[in-house]
Order: sequence, then structure tokens, then C-alpha cells
Amino acid sequence: MIALVDYGAGNLASVRKALAAIGASVWTPAVPGELSRATGVIVPGVGHFDATRGLTGDWRAAITDAVADGKPLLGICVGLQWLFEGSAEAPDVEGLGVFKGRCFTFTFPEGERQKVPHVGWNSLAMPRPSRLMAGIAEGTQVYFTHSFAAPVIDDTAATCEYGVPFSAAVERNNVSAVQFHPEKSGPAGLQILRNWWQAC
Repeated sequence: MIALVDYGAGNLASVRKALAAIGASVWTPAVPGELSRATGVIVPGVGHFDATRGLTGDWRAAITDAVADGKPLLGICVGLQWLFEGSAEAPDVEGLGVFKGRCFTFTFPEGERQKVPHVGWNSLAMPRPSRLMAGIAEGTQVYFTHSFAAPVIDDTAATCEYGVPFSAAVERNNVSAVQFHPEKSGPAGLQILRNWWQAC
């Protein structure tokens, strides 16, 4: 069963609905210790990086232990950003640090200023094969809504560009994450969730 972590910053209802659509069983653990019975863990998130303060202490330890035990972990939106070392949005809040680098706000070339946040559909590029993005074609459109983004790193499984390139998806061993919202990205989003769920 999939544990959907509620730390007060997630769009849990739509994630639950998307997981139900692919046949996955999901529950929201009341305390960190319940993660021990999960087959996989999802850390969702919308809004400000400061909300990840709710993932300190026992929750941070329980999620770290789940990863060490080999359980698949999926971060969504702010959940992806939390897996990095931190974000310029809340410089005093530490991320989990699974992936190197810090999240940044968007910058644009002179005369090409665009609106922030980045909201709407945008296309993906695939720099390398990955289990998470299996069956997703180059140029597939997915739904974003965010003001900060993660850098492109060796573990990047998909990129997007909005003024600058950024990590749209990352994957290393049993830890994966997406900056976009798969639960709002139609058939492609469900396929990505299904790819992750199969590892559980």
C-alpha cells in the first residue's frame, strides 16, 4: 500500500484520485512510524518551500529509513524540490539532500521576460532513459505550476525549459520525483504514476 504523506502542503485529493485510477491502494499515515508498513511513499506538495518544515524530525527520519530500506519514494512539485539540498524560496529550510543542488527562481534573457509562476502545459525532453519516464515520448506535454525549480543534474530524467532549463523529473535508484503534477497531466501523468507504482 502507498503512503501519501500529509504535511499540510499537498494536493492530496487529486493525487489519491489519480492513484485510484491506476488501481493503486493508498492511505495517509497519521504518524511517521506507519511508513514502515508502506510499499512505497509519496511526498506531494504545492505552494511555498517553507511548508516542508513539516517534514523535519520524525517524518524526515522515517522517510530516510524508508529510502534506506529500498522502498520507492516519489516527490511531486514541492516534494521534488524538498529532495534537493534546499531552495532560495526559504533559504533557512534544509531539503532532504538526496539530490545535489538548490532550487532557484526563474530568470529570463533580456527582453524575454515571462510570467512567474510558470503555470500551464509545457513539453518534456528526455536526456536519458529512465524507468519513471518509460513510454513517455519526447515532447510530451505535462502540467506545471511553480515559481522555483531544480537544476539539471546527472540524475535528471526529464527536462523542461522556461527561460532556463530545469529538472522536470529526477530518478536515482528507488528515489524519483517530478516537478509537474502527474495527477493533472492526463494519460501521460497516469502512465508516469503507473511506472512508479510498478516498482512498489
